[in-house]
Amino acid sequence: MLTRSAFCPVRAFANRFPPSIIAPCSTAAAASFSTCTRRTKLQLWQNSPCALPTISHSRTIVRSASSAPLQPAANSPNGSDTQLTWNDFFALRRTRRRIGQVCSGVGAIGVTYYGLTTMIHNGYDATLSAQLGGFDPFMLMGLSTLGMMAVGWLIGPIFGNQVFNLAYRGVLGDFTRKDSAFFNRIKRHRVDPTASSLANPPPDYYGEKIGSVGGYRRWLKDQRAFNLKTGRYRAAKAS
Repeated sequence: MLTRSAFCPVRAFANRFPPSIIAPCSTAAAASFSTCTRRTKLQLWQNSPCALPTISHSRTIVRSASSAPLQPAANSPNGSDTQLTWNDFFALRRTRRRIGQVCSGVGAIGVTYYGLTTMIHNGYDATLSAQLGGFDPFMLMGLSTLGMMAVGWLIGPIFGNQVFNLAYRGVLGDFTRKDSAFFNRIKRHRVDPTASSLANPPPDYYGEKIGSVGGYRRWLKDQRAFNLKTGRYRAAKAS
């Protein structure tokens, strides 16, 4: 009797809620539980330290790939700049001197030819000879020729410098700066010409014979040798 009264509530519950109604709930609960567990595993895998090296590696690859094209662009201006060395400066200095000498020769010939042609065609030689009190016309023409050649030789370097500036205008700024610095070094280290004598002349006062870095060092040694000789001469003279 007691057993029957105990199972009555169970039968009543089973009759009111059949298994077809309870089963979907259990499957839905199981499905929701399974999906929840999968999401939790995915989140745990993403937050695990095993995934960090892959993410950091990909970031480093992206950063290196994005910064790689910028490095040649940053280094390209340094590679394009050509700095003038002292040996190149001395080579350009010799070239400028040779261009000036060639232009001086051309200027001397041109001025002499033009001047003599003008004097002969206009009769200036006879007029000048009469004004100078019967001076010999041949002597007058000879002196005029020498004067015209001197004027043309002095005018030549002016045109030579212009030709050099046009031919080497790409390095003209560096050449001008080094030329100014070189002249300042010459003024600073050259000897005092007032202490010179016939036995001890000043060595290359303007530094025109310097053609390389080694030549500049030899020039400095010559200046020291001159100062040593001058000091000994002054000491001997004072005693």
